[in-house]
Amino acid sequence: MRAFGQIFAHDLRLSLRGGVGSLIAVIFFVVTVALFPLGVGPELEGLSRIASGILWVAALLASMLSLERLFQNDFDDGSLELLALSPLPLEASVLAKALAHWVSSGLPLIVVSPLLALLLNMDSTGLGLLILAMLLGTPTLSLVGAVGAALILGARLRGVLLALLVLPLYVPVLIFGVGAVEGAIGGYGSGAPLLILGGLLIGALVLAPVAGAAGLRLALE
Repeated sequence: MRAFGQIFAHDLRLSLRGGVGSLIAVIFFVVTVALFPLGVGPELEGLSRIASGILWVAALLASMLSLERLFQNDFDDGSLELLALSPLPLEASVLAKALAHWVSSGLPLIVVSPLLALLLNMDSTGLGLLILAMLLGTPTLSLVGAVGAALILGARLRGVLLALLVLPLYVPVLIFGVGAVEGAIGGYGSGAPLLILGGLLIGALVLAPVAGAAGLRLALE
């Protein structure tokens, strides 16, 4: 647990030391959401109908911005080989790095999302479910993204490959995240989408570290 905490703290410090670069996901999230009223029109009723979809799509894209560098710096300076040879299982290292990515990128999105929801005139009954759904969905995005980041190490056009790998896997989180919020607003229940989001998170917690570690070992061969 001490080694796990050290890797998590190290990656989190590196993210926070980036200055404005460390806020790029939040800035992208805010700017993207703010542009939608300009593109679809300022009518509050129309924005209210699509608010949850806008927020989830923007959060999905924002979470991808720093994924490409999740393992790349360690791969370039040789630290990744030390991680692979350390007593801590490589799967635990992947989990620690994914957790640091979520805290530095995903958690700030959850903090600002209620304000942006009000900007889009989302019904107030959906705000609580939006936060809860994001708390379940955004860690899954980081875990799945960590697998993609491991698989693209050493490849050319890493950003394009990463998008092609992870975007299809993000679709279930997008569908059920929006479904949970819409269920609360429409009054037909959010239990099933939330349970599915929880199941996706549990599945990602179990499978993503294993798959990510396998991708890292492949890159080191």
